Amino acid sequence: MADLKHYDTIIAPVITEKATLASEHGKVVFRVAPDATKPEIKAAVEALFSVEVTAVNTLNRAGKTKRFRGIPGKQKSYKKAVVTLAEGQTIDVTTGL
Repeated sequence: MADLKHYDTIIAPVITEKATLASEHGKVVFRVAPDATKPEIKAAVEALFSVEVTAVNTLNRAGKTKRFRGIPGKQKSYKKAVVTLAEGQTIDVTTGL
Protein backbone atom coordinates (compact mmCIF):
# COMPACT_ATOMS: atom_id res chain seq x y z
CA MET A 1 0.00 0.00 0.00
CA ALA A 2 1.41 3.36 -1.04
CA ASP A 3 1.69 5.81 1.82
CA LEU A 4 1.79 9.59 1.26
CA LYS A 5 5.33 9.61 2.66
CA HIS A 6 6.42 7.46 -0.29
CA TYR A 7 5.37 10.21 -2.69
CA ASP A 8 7.53 12.70 -0.71
CA THR A 9 10.54 10.36 -0.85
CA ILE A 10 10.59 9.82 -4.63
CA ILE A 11 10.58 13.21 -6.37
CA ALA A 12 11.06 12.35 -10.05
CA PRO A 13 12.74 9.88 -12.37
CA VAL A 14 16.01 10.95 -13.96
CA ILE A 15 15.78 10.61 -17.74
CA THR A 16 19.25 11.07 -19.19
CA GLU A 17 21.34 9.11 -21.66
CA LYS A 18 23.30 7.51 -18.83
CA ALA A 19 20.13 6.58 -16.90
CA THR A 20 18.61 5.06 -20.05
CA LEU A 21 21.68 2.88 -20.55
CA ALA A 22 21.46 1.77 -16.90
CA SER A 23 17.81 0.76 -17.40
CA GLU A 24 18.97 -1.92 -19.85
CA HIS A 25 20.75 -3.58 -16.90
CA GLY A 26 17.73 -3.48 -14.55
CA LYS A 27 18.54 -0.16 -12.86
CA VAL A 28 16.34 2.90 -12.50
CA VAL A 29 17.52 6.35 -11.41
CA PHE A 30 15.32 8.62 -9.29
CA ARG A 31 15.72 12.09 -7.82
CA VAL A 32 14.91 11.69 -4.12
CA ALA A 33 14.42 13.83 -1.03
CA PRO A 34 17.71 15.06 0.48
CA ASP A 35 16.97 13.42 3.85
CA ALA A 36 15.79 10.08 2.40
CA THR A 37 17.62 6.95 3.55
CA LYS A 38 18.26 3.81 1.52
CA PRO A 39 15.62 1.72 3.38
CA GLU A 40 13.05 4.52 2.87
CA ILE A 41 13.84 4.70 -0.85
CA LYS A 42 13.58 0.91 -1.19
CA ALA A 43 10.21 0.85 0.61
CA ALA A 44 8.87 3.72 -1.50
CA VAL A 45 9.86 2.16 -4.84
CA GLU A 46 8.47 -1.24 -3.86
CA ALA A 47 5.18 0.29 -2.68
CA LEU A 48 4.66 2.71 -5.57
CA PHE A 49 5.69 0.48 -8.48
CA SER A 50 4.97 -3.05 -7.10
CA VAL A 51 8.47 -4.35 -7.87
CA GLU A 52 11.20 -6.09 -5.88
CA VAL A 53 14.32 -4.00 -5.17
CA THR A 54 17.65 -5.75 -4.60
CA ALA A 55 19.92 -2.71 -3.99
CA VAL A 56 19.84 1.06 -3.58
CA ASN A 57 22.86 3.29 -4.20
CA THR A 58 22.64 7.01 -3.44
CA LEU A 59 24.71 10.03 -4.36
CA ASN A 60 24.58 13.71 -3.52
CA ARG A 61 25.12 15.95 -6.52
CA ALA A 62 26.51 19.32 -5.46
CA GLY A 63 25.15 22.40 -7.22
CA LYS A 64 27.43 23.80 -9.86
CA THR A 65 28.17 27.44 -10.65
CA LYS A 66 27.09 28.26 -14.20
CA ARG A 67 26.84 31.42 -16.28
CA PHE A 68 23.69 32.55 -18.05
CA ARG A 69 24.13 35.55 -20.38
CA GLY A 70 27.30 36.43 -18.51
CA ILE A 71 25.62 36.48 -15.10
CA PRO A 72 26.88 33.83 -12.70
CA GLY A 73 24.29 31.66 -10.98
CA LYS A 74 24.21 28.46 -8.95
CA GLN A 75 22.31 25.27 -9.70
CA LYS A 76 20.61 23.51 -6.82
CA SER A 77 22.11 20.52 -5.06
CA TYR A 78 20.09 17.32 -5.06
CA LYS A 79 20.22 13.64 -4.16
CA LYS A 80 19.89 10.77 -6.64
CA ALA A 81 19.22 7.09 -6.05
CA VAL A 82 20.17 4.27 -8.41
CA VAL A 83 17.73 1.45 -7.70
CA THR A 84 18.60 -2.07 -8.84
CA LEU A 85 15.56 -4.22 -9.54
CA ALA A 86 15.25 -7.99 -9.21
CA GLU A 87 15.78 -10.13 -12.31
CA GLY A 88 12.89 -9.77 -14.76
CA GLN A 89 11.35 -6.70 -13.06
CA THR A 90 10.94 -3.40 -14.94
CA ILE A 91 9.61 0.11 -14.32
CA ASP A 92 8.38 2.27 -17.17
CA VAL A 93 9.26 5.78 -15.94
CA THR A 94 7.69 7.50 -18.97
CA THR A 95 4.13 6.66 -17.83
CA GLY A 96 4.44 8.36 -14.42
CA LEU A 97 2.50 7.43 -11.30
